[in-house]
Amino acid sequence: MLHLIKLSVGSDSVDSLRRWQAMRRKQVGRVFHRTRMTPRRGAELLDGGSIYWVIKGVVRARQRLIGLEPAVDENARRCVLLLLDPALVPTVPHAHRAFQGWRYLSPEDAPADLVRAGDGAETIPAEMAAALHELGLL
Repeated sequence: MLHLIKLSVGSDSVDSLRRWQAMRRKQVGRVFHRTRMTPRRGAELLDGGSIYWVIKGVVRARQRLIGLEPAVDENARRCVLLLLDPALVPTVPHAHRAFQGWRYLSPEDAPADLVRAGDGAETIPAEMAAALHELGLL
């Protein structure tokens, strides 16, 4: 199993990403992210992998990858659709610097789901939780 990590450009929060994806799902009937680069490790990604979303410099949520589909964009360029499960799963906030495109993320480096973080973790503001995580306190 392998994951991806990607910046969610334009999102202010997990809720804003959720609203945008819901609108997109209404328009096209499914949730996906379009990318120019085809993941070479596609079989590993589809073996239980997720895409982890970095929102405002912090990993805050993930979505299970359910398929990879070749496509053509509006400019007739080849691309790949990363098909996503519509469910956004909040993660323990983890600070992450900006980068371009997407990157592979090993399961050992992936933030835990927030529901598994422990009692009260979901009530901590995301920025504070990220700082506590960096200090090893969460």
